[in-house]
Amino acid sequence: MALQIGDTAPDFEADTTEGRIRFHDYIDGHWAVLFSHPKNFTPVCTTELGATAKLKDEFERRGVKVIGLSVSPMDDHPKWAADIEETQGAALNFPLIADPDRKVATLYEMIHPNANDSMTVRSVFVVGPDKKVKLSMNYPASTGRNFDEILRVIDSLQLTAEHKVATPVNWRHGDDVIIVPAVSDEEAKQTYPDGWRAPRPYLRIVPQPRS
Repeated sequence: MALQIGDTAPDFEADTTEGRIRFHDYIDGHWAVLFSHPKNFTPVCTTELGATAKLKDEFERRGVKVIGLSVSPMDDHPKWAADIEETQGAALNFPLIADPDRKVATLYEMIHPNANDSMTVRSVFVVGPDKKVKLSMNYPASTGRNFDEILRVIDSLQLTAEHKVATPVNWRHGDDVIIVPAVSDEEAKQTYPDGWRAPRPYLRIVPQPRS
C-alpha cells in the first residue's frame, strides 16, 4: 500500500555522499525533502541536482534538510557529482543516498513496475518535523521537477501547520489566505478582529498571518 499523507515516513539507514545516516536522526526536528533519481548519469536528474544545490539557502531559510537518492552504487557518485558541478555550475551540497540494493526505494515504493520494473520513478516526499509525510509526488523520467513549486508547497505547509488557515489556488508567500471551515465565525473574530472578506459564508479570506 502506497504511503499516504499523514503516515509516518519509514525510517532507514543508508550510505550517502556525506557518510552513513539514519533518516529519522537526519531529520532531527526539521522539515525534510527526500527525492529519488532513477540512476546516476541521467540527464534530467543532473539538472535537478544542480538546481537543488543552488537553492541551498532557500531550503535552509525554511529549516528544510534535503536528501537525494539514486539506485546507483556509491562508487559512481563522485564522478556524477563532478559532472553536476561542471555542467550545472553548482557542487552537490546535500547527501545523496546510494541505494543499489533498492532497499530504500522499495520501502518508499519508488519503483513502479508499470513505468519500469528496475529503476525508481522520480518521487518527492516532504516530511515534517513530526516525521509524518506531508506531501508526495511522482514524476515521469522525462519531466523535470519544479523546485519552485516544492518550495511554494513547503511555505504553505509550514504556514498552515502554525495557523488555522488554508492557501488558495496559485498561492505564494505573502498572498491572502482562507480561514479553514473548522474555525467558527466567533473564533475567527478573536484571531482576526479586523474581519475578513467573504464572497460566500464558507469562503473567508484574510491577509496571511505573520509567523
